[in-house]
Amino acid sequence: PRCPPAPGRVTPARLRPYVPACHPAFLGLTGDAAAISRAAREFRVIFQKQSGATPETYTVDHTSGSFIFDPQGRLRLFVTAQQSGAGLEEDIRLLLAGR
Repeated sequence: PRCPPAPGRVTPARLRPYVPACHPAFLGLTGDAAAISRAAREFRVIFQKQSGATPETYTVDHTSGSFIFDPQGRLRLFVTAQQSGAGLEEDIRLLLAGR
């Protein structure tokens, strides 16, 4: 499936078909503008609405990457597409070893 609809249009019903397509264990989160802004600040990600030809056709620029948590639920890594596989493998091995 395509990317989910942009913030402001994202409802649990609209997220439902997209999230499991990424991975069955993933959770989809949404909320009002204040909740989304709080979550973005907490995870240190950005998002910015870009106007389209009509009010309904806007896009959203956003941080792209994956968050990796340890077994205690603590955020340990933020992985971007530019990170090397070897570097990521070493980081994950250290996490699995409890470091």
